[in-house]
Parts: sequence; structure tokens; C-alpha cells
Amino acid sequence: MNSATSDNQPKMEYPKTDSAGLFGHPKGLMTLFFTEMWERFSYYGMRAILLLYMVAPVANGGLGLDKPSATLIYGLYTSAVYLMSIPGGWIADGILGSRVAVLIGGIIIAAGHYSMAVPSTSTFYAGLILIVLGTGLLKPNISSIVGSLYAEGDPRRDAGFSIFYMGINLGAFVAPLACGFLAQDEKFKAFLKANNFLPEGSWHWGFGAAGVGMTFGLIQYLIFQKSLRRVGNRPDVPMGELVKRIAIAVAAITALGLLLIYNLWSIIAVGIVAGAIWLFFSLQSEERNRFIVIGILFVFAALFWAAFEQAGSSLTLFADKMTRNSVFGWNFPSSWFQSVNSLFIIVLAPVFSWLWVTLGSRQPSSPAKFSFGLLFAGLGFVVVAFASTLYSGSSLVDPFWLVSVYFLHTVGELCLSPVGLSTMTKLAPARLVGLIMGIWFLAASVGNYAAGTIAGHFDETAEGAVFKLFASVAVVTIISAGILAAITPYARKLIGKAE
Repeated sequence: MNSATSDNQPKMEYPKTDSAGLFGHPKGLMTLFFTEMWERFSYYGMRAILLLYMVAPVANGGLGLDKPSATLIYGLYTSAVYLMSIPGGWIADGILGSRVAVLIGGIIIAAGHYSMAVPSTSTFYAGLILIVLGTGLLKPNISSIVGSLYAEGDPRRDAGFSIFYMGINLGAFVAPLACGFLAQDEKFKAFLKANNFLPEGSWHWGFGAAGVGMTFGLIQYLIFQKSLRRVGNRPDVPMGELVKRIAIAVAAITALGLLLIYNLWSIIAVGIVAGAIWLFFSLQSEERNRFIVIGILFVFAALFWAAFEQAGSSLTLFADKMTRNSVFGWNFPSSWFQSVNSLFIIVLAPVFSWLWVTLGSRQPSSPAKFSFGLLFAGLGFVVVAFASTLYSGSSLVDPFWLVSVYFLHTVGELCLSPVGLSTMTKLAPARLVGLIMGIWFLAASVGNYAAGTIAGHFDETAEGAVFKLFASVAVVTIISAGILAAITPYARKLIGKAE
């Protein structure tokens, strides 16, 4: 019996003619669009102020951590969010089904944000852990549901993921504006003081707003879940097998949590390699070729995210410490810069969606799109490296330099991230789609951890240190783009008809 249709595997249906939704896409796409929009509102709203909160002095309501410590915690947190996608995808494939995994994940995420709204160190770290666990369940599985809305070879797939990606960035655009205002704006602090609240506690109002956003997403998901009834079902397995799988899942999550606590990334790396080897030899011949391509894209995606995710760390510090946070005399919180990338996504995502559909079979292959993504990320760091040379203690950098950086990074992101989501669902065997999506997000986990480590070298007080940091990232990223472009023809042969 073909393992993809075994009675013990999730029964996934792939509608071939569902075009009742927006722009002729499946109806369920918009349900997932808004669920992910609110989940990303919660994530990026909290992320916009996370590092700034950790480095803020205790007298100003922050944790008072030094930059290397804060960026390390930031990198561990953001990497853990994506690392948990692997057990999260496996739990959906083997236990809960994608739809239920998304619901439970959203509930845990909301609880985490509300925990961070309580002003204490213990609730802060407890909130981070809850968000990590919840996002691990939600993130890979909502993406796999999007992929399951389309039949294999459906030309709408990449366009559908671009629309879905626009929803992600709509939430990510609004979030820093709302949460950043509550956390940093002096007018809101004055309002708190006038109403007998501690103005130093404004950070926690921002964290609380993130929780409200996730709650809105859950309500919307429950109301419109009928549009997803044909996909993401729970696997039909005996109760004894189900209990066994749950026990394995709990053990795996506990083990990963302990590894993160003790920062044993070398052991995690060994586990990744061992798991990849085991999975490779458990696949059929054609599936192995596709898995090799997944591995290639994994490596270059990790390099991309190591550069791109400087947005929440070194580029946030650059915005806060070295950039003039005002335009035409109007002052704004430094966290608002993190909305710029998402604004460009909202504007450009429809353009890219239209472009891929228009080009059809003439569009660049997925590996080629990845190389373009790396190239534009590198060019962004060329710009910010130059901009750092314009800074002096008495002269801040014009904000439009950072806007230019985010424009280039957005073009790179649109060439790589939604395409990567789509490509994983195309290359993954139906029985392993949740796990493969977890592997895709593992690349982001590795990249985020590297990003936090790299950002620890940010020091605006040391002459030339910031330029060296950004220039190094630019060189590595651009060289990586060239290497991937060179091996793209080989990757295309391995992909075969799945492209």
C-alpha cells in the first residue's frame, strides 16, 4: 500500500475547482489570511519592542540588560519560535491535524502575550516560553493548510501564497505602530500618569495589545472554520497509537526546551543532521531528489534569515541609537521603523503575485528566486553600511537611509519567503507536509539564532564597528547569492515536474 494513502495518515483533500474566494482563489484562503494576519500582529507587535525593553534601564521600566546579553536572548527566543515548528508540524501530522493544531497554538500564544503584560521578570520569561510553544503549533500548520487548498500543479499556488503573505505583513505593519505607540510614546506615558498608572509600565501595555490581536485572530478562525472543513483533518489512528504519539511529542518538546535553556546548539545541529539522514533514506527515489533540493534551499534560506532578521536586532538598535526619529519636525518611536518593511510588502506583494502568474511557465525557478532574495538582502546591507559612516555623536543618520534598506530587503523577501512556503508544499510528500514545513521554519530558526549572535557585535560607541558589522553581512549574503545561482540548474533537474 502506498504510504501516502495509508489509513494511519491524515486524509488530505485537494480541491481542484474551488475558486469561490478572493481573486478566484479557494474560499478558505481568506480565513487563513486573517488568522495569520492577527497572529503576526501579535508576534511583530511584541517583537518591535522586545529588544528595546530588554536594554532599557530599570528606571525606565526595562530590564537593564547589556546589548550582547539582550541580543542573545532575542536570538534564542526568535530561533526557538521557528525551531518548535518541527515538533509542531509532526504533532499536526500524527496527532491533532492541522486545523486543531492552529487553534490550540493560537490559544497558547495569546496566553503568552497576556503573561508578558504583567510587569515582572518571571511572567516576562514565562510569556516568551508560551509564545514559543504556541507559535510552533500554529506557524507551520497554517502554511501547510494554505498549500492543501490547491491541487498539485495548480498555477494559482504561488499567487495564493503571495496573497497569504500580504496578510502576514498587513498585521506586521500595524503591529509596531500600535504596540510601539503604547510602549514608547511620551503622550501615552503622560496619559498613564494622569490616570494614576506608572508611565514606566507602558512597555507592558504594548505586550498586552499583542495578546488582544491574537484573541481577535482566534475569534475569526472559529467563526469561519467551515471554509476549511475539507483540509487539515486529524489522522485516523487507534487510541493506543494516539497516546504513544502524544507521549513522544511531549518528550521531544521537553528535550528541545532543555537544549534551548542550556544553549546546546551543537547537539541540536547533530540532531538536525541525523534526522535529515534518517528521513532521506526513508523516502522513495523521486522524493529523495526533492529532499535534496529542500536541503539546498534550507541552507541558503538560513543565510538569508541571518541577514534579514537583523531588522529586530542590529537594525532596531541602529534606528534607536544612530538614526533621527523624526520627519519634517514630527517625532515618532524608533520601533515604528519595523513597520516599513511590511508597508512595502503590502504594496509590492500584489505586484509579485501578478508577475508570477503573468510569467507562468517562463518565471524563474524557485532556486533562482532564492538567489535574487539573497542578492537584494546583501544590497540592503551595502546601503546601511555606507549610512553608518554618516553618523557622529552630534549628527544622526537621516531616516530615509533605513527606509531604502527596508525597500531592498522587502524585494528580497518577496523573492524568497512566500516562494519558499509554496515550494515546500510542492516538494513535500503529502504524508509529511507538516514535518517539511517544520523543516522550512527550522531554517528561519537557525537564521534567527545567528542573527542574534551577529547583532551582539553592534556598538555605536566604537569607531567603525557598525560599518564592519553591516559590511560583513553584505559580503557573505551577496557571495551566497552567487553560489546559489551557480547551482540552480542542478537543483532544477532534481525538482523535476514538481516545479
